[in-house]
Amino acid sequence: MKTVLISGAGVAGCALAYWLHRHGFAPTVVERASGLRPGGQAIDVRGVALRVVDEMGVGSEMRALRTRMRGMSMLDGDGNEVMRTTEMTYSAGRLDGEDVELLRDDLVRLLHEHTREAVEYVFGDSIVSLEEDGAGVRAGFERGAPRTFDLVVGADGLHSAVRRLVFGEEGRFSRPLGMALGVFATENFLGLEDWQMWLREGEAGYGIFPVRDNTELRVAFGFAAEPPGHDYGDAERQKTLAAERLAGLRWETPRLLKAMREASDFYFDAMAQIHMDRWTRGRVALVGDAGYCASPLSGQGTSLALVGAYVLARELGAAGDDHGAAFARYEERMRPFVEANQALALENPGGPASEESVGRAKNAITL
Repeated sequence: MKTVLISGAGVAGCALAYWLHRHGFAPTVVERASGLRPGGQAIDVRGVALRVVDEMGVGSEMRALRTRMRGMSMLDGDGNEVMRTTEMTYSAGRLDGEDVELLRDDLVRLLHEHTREAVEYVFGDSIVSLEEDGAGVRAGFERGAPRTFDLVVGADGLHSAVRRLVFGEEGRFSRPLGMALGVFATENFLGLEDWQMWLREGEAGYGIFPVRDNTELRVAFGFAAEPPGHDYGDAERQKTLAAERLAGLRWETPRLLKAMREASDFYFDAMAQIHMDRWTRGRVALVGDAGYCASPLSGQGTSLALVGAYVLARELGAAGDDHGAAFARYEERMRPFVEANQALALENPGGPASEESVGRAKNAITL
């Protein structure tokens, strides 16, 4: 049985572990965090990705976890409502469609629950070196002893360690989008009931949506920012920067900034896409954001991760001992799908892509 080391226990890593096991491989997932990462934004599973989840046998469970918004309001910088709709939300699109919006941590937990009995998970460690020879890849770890695997896959996100070790520094592949995004959770002190609120003025703004049966708020904020190479420092420095950039907004902004300061599951990063001529080299491959991050601005990062994991595992399973042929087929099949979905983030800077563009992109591959 071929062994595969997967870096990253997010959506891409857990989904890939599932499909590799199903195709007869022995996957090991290593995750730098001490456990599954909490928090994060609401994400979408759309188009062909829905079929992937259904074939995994978790479709009904995933749909039971979906957010249940009745609509949304758009506010100006003073909190005055300038638009409201019960037909769609910025985060999920049309509310009468089949696409599913749910919290990122809920989806990761679901995928982990369906793989943990058959897959080896190693938390609290990370890959620090990769040395390939004719027989496999010897991986060095920050804490654990070195191990050799037949194949290695980087599913470790925008700032992928596997990509850096095998393909080169991030700056060679990263294309900044001129914006930073942050997400945190807090109690529902606004009393929102299945209703999103979006406030924007100039180059800064935020969205607020209630989750967990309206007991909790997830707050996503954004503002114009330096490219990804800029050093934002640790979480406290990031919170200070966010407070400075959002301070000019009124309405409930002071209370939200106070809640941000107290948040323990704070996420922050500059928005960028990853563009590479190849996602594979030797016995190493990249999947999801590590190879082709479309950014949260596309709304399709999760679907790309799910479909990429499905296609890569399927091609490896079909190719037998010829991983090179499997990798080539993976790249051939995925590239048009990736390009269509990355384009969504660039179509309407500062706002969502058109419904027609999303409809084409989310189904731009045949499984």
